[in-house]
Amino acid sequence: MIIAATIVICLGMIGTNRLFFTESKTEKLGFENIGELATQVAYCTEINVAEGSKELFGMTLPFTQSKYIYSYDIQIKAGLDFGDIEWSLNEQTKTITVTLPEIRVLSSEIDLDSFKLYHEEESIFRPFTLDEHNEALSSMVEKAEETAVENGLFDNARANAELILNGFFSGVYDPEEYQVIFM
Repeated sequence: MIIAATIVICLGMIGTNRLFFTESKTEKLGFENIGELATQVAYCTEINVAEGSKELFGMTLPFTQSKYIYSYDIQIKAGLDFGDIEWSLNEQTKTITVTLPEIRVLSSEIDLDSFKLYHEEESIFRPFTLDEHNEALSSMVEKAEETAVENGLFDNARANAELILNGFFSGVYDPEEYQVIFM
């Protein structure tokens, strides 16, 4: 009897498949006009370590530790609001004065196809929740943005914006005659 039950359980484990099903639909769709000028992009690879366990009276319970080490590529675009650019022409001095708005992060996107898993250890007693996963992804994006800005993203975005606008003005005003001054 015990042998028969063991055989049935073993065959059941071998014959079982892990099923996964997902379905999605668009719940809300909206459009909005924007006037953003993206002038620089930074590519970062962020590595994250996610750990969790259960505790009782300040002590970690055995067999409840879960840990993941993984990475994603993140793309951060910086630029400015095109509609906030102000410029004036002085025909007497042959100068075009351009006041640029503050450079800012326009978007940050995680490349889901870039996912790499380096270490996976999950306890059935302490699985990670979707909220924890989303929090980890948000943290990775924030860190990527900070790293990109610290390494010159905004400076490069401003320099490229000036280059693009110089090209725009030189199409209308002869660059041999007019000087473009950025503020």
